[in-house]
Amino acid sequence: MDRDFLIDLFADFGPVTIRKMFSGYGISADGTNFAFALRAGLYFRADDQTIPQFEAEGSLPFQYQTRTKTVTVNSYWQLPARLFDDSEELADWARAALAAAQRAALRKRPKARKAAKPKVTKAASKPAVGRKPATKRRTAKARKVARR
Repeated sequence: MDRDFLIDLFADFGPVTIRKMFSGYGISADGTNFAFALRAGLYFRADDQTIPQFEAEGSLPFQYQTRTKTVTVNSYWQLPARLFDDSEELADWARAALAAAQRAALRKRPKARKAAKPKVTKAASKPAVGRKPATKRRTAKARKVARR
């Protein structure tokens, strides 16, 4: 699949951004990646709500081979081949994939951290008995000017 083919394929869905990714392309809309084209396959983002739809079509999740095992990425599923000829239904699947990607992004948002309490060092917690108050260190130039 090339860039122009993918742009035409998503014409009914709306504008998409297509960027080089590994040996294929990453596909995003509204700043959210929801699909990728790799090795002559098109894979859409999926979650608990959309995986049954892929399973009903006989699709499989994205898999790749390492030296020791086959890794299955259950969050991306191959688009059924019949949808390449039905751009309106492909647009519906793309909208569902974008929604799945947005739901995943919401789950990944970091939780707000509590404000850190200021640290109290041992020196700061002891009363300054018999010590001079802390002063700023002067640079050599500032000392020379102060002597004049």
